[in-house]
Amino acid sequence: MAALVETIIPPIPTLAIFPTAGFLASQEGFSLFSVIPMIILGALGATIGTTAIYLIALKLGRRILLRYLKFLKISEKKLERVETWFEKYGDKAVFLGRMIPVMREMISVPAGLLKMKFPKFILYTFAGSLVWSTATILAGYYFGESFDLNI
Repeated sequence: MAALVETIIPPIPTLAIFPTAGFLASQEGFSLFSVIPMIILGALGATIGTTAIYLIALKLGRRILLRYLKFLKISEKKLERVETWFEKYGDKAVFLGRMIPVMREMISVPAGLLKMKFPKFILYTFAGSLVWSTATILAGYYFGESFDLNI
């Protein structure tokens, strides 16, 4: 759920939420195996959230979307840089973009504007989100295991 909200409302960063969830799971004595559903749900939430952004970009188009992006302090120049990066790296841009803070949300915009095929978008988004979710949750989990509250 946090990943879904984070993608639509960027001030809530998964970079803070996911490691915290992993940390708390370790502190509560959850096994590593029991953290797997958290990882999958994190990736699913991010996929659903970014799919909404992709569909908005696909339906609104560049001209209308730019009107709304200016309220988020995203200029046409920034959007052009992301589009150029997207065109250069193609489908890999979505996969890699899901693992880079800030780019996590932005990569859905050029994917929608440039009409990336929906099944490919979902596949690469979920895969990249799964890597991100795994890395951040496990980082918190392993930190929690090494953290001693009796200091």
